[in-house]
Amino acid sequence: MTSQQTRRLFITGVSSGLGRALAEEALADGHHVIGTVRTEKALQTFEALGDRASGVLLDVTDFEAIKPAINRIEADIGPIDILVNNAGYGMEGTIEEASLPEIRRQFDVNVFGAIAVIQAVLPHMRARNSGHILNITSMGGMITMPGLGLYHGTKFALEGISEALGKEVAGFGIHVTAVEPGAFRTDWAGRSMIRVERSLPEYQAVFATLHERRAANNAPQLGDPKRAARAMLDILKAGTPPAHLLLGTDAVELVGEKLLALQAEFQQWKDLSCSTDSRI
Repeated sequence: MTSQQTRRLFITGVSSGLGRALAEEALADGHHVIGTVRTEKALQTFEALGDRASGVLLDVTDFEAIKPAINRIEADIGPIDILVNNAGYGMEGTIEEASLPEIRRQFDVNVFGAIAVIQAVLPHMRARNSGHILNITSMGGMITMPGLGLYHGTKFALEGISEALGKEVAGFGIHVTAVEPGAFRTDWAGRSMIRVERSLPEYQAVFATLHERRAANNAPQLGDPKRAARAMLDILKAGTPPAHLLLGTDAVELVGEKLLALQAEFQQWKDLSCSTDSRI
């Protein structure tokens, strides 16, 4: 087991965005970062960050390759203290217009890839009775916007998996945190966004709403990836880290509004909800 001060972080998707920011800040703090990339060029670029930056060529949808890769890391580099499931992408498009192959790919990367990595890492963490798993979801795993429904579906799924997993492994000394960023200055809405081909003009009003909201949050986004990275590193030091960590003022405000709206709706329909109980 490495010391409390120096840890090994395994981060999926370190080529850009929040994954890259977290890797750089962790390296600056003296940690060892093992990061996944998908090209040889990206591998060389990442390892150029320093001796404690170890790149791994791995696509999280290559499910058969994940467990052997984790086992090699544990044997050759050392124990993984922190797992950060960061790899993922966005998909803009209505649920009606998206094709099943596009939907499957979205879930393979954002959900099943994360699950496969968790399943590969957990046996090692359980054997050591320690570890921390950070699943990077999104405020979009707590709230929804039209035109992003399938992306939201993946993030809602990862939220539920994270919360249940935390309860399953708490007795093994393992913590699980779902990290929910708002809008950050990354390429999420650019290179990391897949856009479903538009085919139905009836949805034009839906997309107008989506684009207006995105434009309002894009001038530029408040979220600073470096500050997000520092926040994530801070919770790794906490004795009792949170099960959920919102990042960004927009995430706090929008998720707060959603919770209040849910409470109001539940209360409005409480009598009908409770009327289904057996009276026998």
